[in-house]
Amino acid sequence: MPRLPLRSNTVTAVDRLRPEVGAEAWTQTLGVVAFAALAALGGQVEIRIPLWEVPLTLQTVAVYGAGIFLGGRNGFVSMLLFLAAGLALPVYAGGASGLAQLGGATGGYLLAMPLAALAAGAVSRRWNAPAGALVAGVAGAAVLFSLGVVWLHYAADHATWWQSIDRGLLRFVAWDLTKVALVSAVYAGARRLS
Repeated sequence: MPRLPLRSNTVTAVDRLRPEVGAEAWTQTLGVVAFAALAALGGQVEIRIPLWEVPLTLQTVAVYGAGIFLGGRNGFVSMLLFLAAGLALPVYAGGASGLAQLGGATGGYLLAMPLAALAAGAVSRRWNAPAGALVAGVAGAAVLFSLGVVWLHYAADHATWWQSIDRGLLRFVAWDLTKVALVSAVYAGARRLS
């Protein structure tokens, strides 16, 4: 049975977005701002389902992408920039903004975004092949949902942990695995083209 390689020793133009490969400061800054903007745009694509505290959005595509493309540090900074922008600008899910959003049911997911990008970036630093990018995205999703579910449990005052896991994770597994696969495919394609 053939094994999928997790690491590629080839350095491509896409890899040059990362500081550990020697990206210039202006390239890093542009990447940080671009992924923060993508997260803001992804929040405008929102599907609210009755009785669900957490909406479906495309924000996490930018979170996973920031870590995989920019690396841990710059992915983290990019998502911090997104969070800071959301304090004053309508960039959170559905055009929401303000400090109150960070204290609500989705606050844990928002606050976990920089850490999720950091985790995805840390894994993708070591494993940068297409299969490695997929593992990196899953690592980012694990961080995002772990913190998000814990926050949701207390913010929504769920009666049981199972209720929080159901409403904050299980309903989103297929959706987020699809987003991780999409980001990994785009990353693999970008590496191949560059």
